[in-house]
Amino acid sequence: MTQSRSALVTGASRGIGAEVARALSAQGYRVAVHYSSSLGSAQAVHAELDGDGHVVVRADLRDPEQVQAMVDEVAAQFGTIDVLVNNAGVFFAHPIDEVDYQTWQEAWRETLDVNLVGPANVTWCAVRHMGPGGRIINVGSRGAFRGEPHSPAYGASKAAIAAFGQSLARYLGGRGIAVTTIAPGFVETDMATEALAGEGGVVRRAESPFNRVATTDDIAAAVVYLASSEAEWASGGILDLNGASYLRM
Repeated sequence: MTQSRSALVTGASRGIGAEVARALSAQGYRVAVHYSSSLGSAQAVHAELDGDGHVVVRADLRDPEQVQAMVDEVAAQFGTIDVLVNNAGVFFAHPIDEVDYQTWQEAWRETLDVNLVGPANVTWCAVRHMGPGGRIINVGSRGAFRGEPHSPAYGASKAAIAAFGQSLARYLGGRGIAVTTIAPGFVETDMATEALAGEGGVVRRAESPFNRVATTDDIAAAVVYLASSEAEWASGGILDLNGASYLRM
């Protein structure tokens, strides 16, 4: 297969990001597999990708200099960045009545640095290498809309990333770049293993009339569409991917 368009997927060493990387490579993309700490996992994903020309890149998204160096490395390898998938994220439980003040501050700082400021910096850098037909896809969460009582920083960060995407959709549309956000509910990944175990898992699956949670394939399929030329008119949109487990107007 001849790889033509290029994509940078953050947090691609596991879970949603890994499946998105695999799905995009199957569509003929050259993929940059970003990781922060799991080199072995990133290399394993890289080895599974269809075609050739793929790269593995590292950056701590909390560090603006590392972010810029990483994006510039991807652009140097590919010549351009056609698609950016802002997938990397963290989740910490920090109920307001159950943590001390220091823990509360640390949870907010870490969550916003990785889930909001990091993607904003990656996007700033990537847009410098993106031309007409470019696509930016942010991975949000249904928690942005229904609330996250045990992790308010996470809910706030995902609400902010949706608003960030809409702001950029308005700004970048004139350059032919479309920006969208997806809002999954629970997804079967290693990060969700504990939450989906036992009675808790039964309850969470029952939230959807399909009596299941999403697979990474469900999410990756939506990303593939939003990365395509056919998805330009979806720019500014927020696509709920929660199996009707949470409905909003």
